[in-house]
Amino acid sequence: MKRIPQIIVALCLLAACDRPTSGNPIFEGWYADPEAVVFGDEYWIYPTYSKPYEEQLFMDAFSSKDLVHWTKHPRVISQENISWLRRALWAPSVIEKDGTYYLYFGANDMHEKGEGGIGVASADNPAGPFKDALGHPLIDEVVNGAQPIDQFVFRDDDGTYYMYYGGWQHCNMVKLGPDLTSLVPFDDGEIYKEVTPAGYVEGPFMLKRNGIYYFMWSEGGWTGPDYHVAYAMASSPFGPFERIGTILESDPEVATGAGHHSVVKGKGADDYYIVYHRHPLGATDGNHREVCIERIHFADDGRILPVKITFEGVPAL
Repeated sequence: MKRIPQIIVALCLLAACDRPTSGNPIFEGWYADPEAVVFGDEYWIYPTYSKPYEEQLFMDAFSSKDLVHWTKHPRVISQENISWLRRALWAPSVIEKDGTYYLYFGANDMHEKGEGGIGVASADNPAGPFKDALGHPLIDEVVNGAQPIDQFVFRDDDGTYYMYYGGWQHCNMVKLGPDLTSLVPFDDGEIYKEVTPAGYVEGPFMLKRNGIYYFMWSEGGWTGPDYHVAYAMASSPFGPFERIGTILESDPEVATGAGHHSVVKGKGADDYYIVYHRHPLGATDGNHREVCIERIHFADDGRILPVKITFEGVPAL
């Protein structure tokens, strides 16, 4: 067996210690509400296009193999493929099943039944084009006080698909049918269950790790410096979700309004990353939001440690 020259070993060690980092923001442009997900060997981020409501008529996506170098996929979903979209295309949630990709979205900033709500589009490629699967919203009414926006679709270990959603300080969960384009009753016959934790405003997200359900959400005002992310832990996807604390917030030396996040698993056994948006220092326009990423860590008892927001981001995988 040949010996590896010491100089090669040294160079390899140096390279490992000097990996490029993503930087924050991780890609250019005003974007918010990022949904991060893994498809195959690629990481994908689907954000809201952060402009005035009337201009929010499409969504771009970004893909990467290492969390550092990102490729833009423009207009993966847009108005021409959603007949009822008029404005305010928000907060995508994307999931794959049997080779089909489903993108859930909020549209039209719905306040009254018939104005809009939560829709679902599908495609045979994560880069789209996603086309409206129903021709109308999946949820088009206010139930339990929750505006139908900010949906997140979660697949449990038993193959059941749940959707958590809601603005206006209320959060519901529903159960999706096997086709992922319909709602089916829970075992007790209910369609909607309210699961609102104390402090909840919007942006729900669910992560299951080591048998624990981590329910997370955003608090505060989305245009202000008080926007932040809190979380709860439970032994069931139904909760109850008792608020534990804040895990992501502004840093007056880095950025403000850090919130509306998602969490994606890395390649290691306990390797997780939080993807979120924030306002750069000095921003005066509430739509000036950027997508950023940080490593997320857990304490020995399972609790989530507070995340420090940075300009560096994360190293390449």
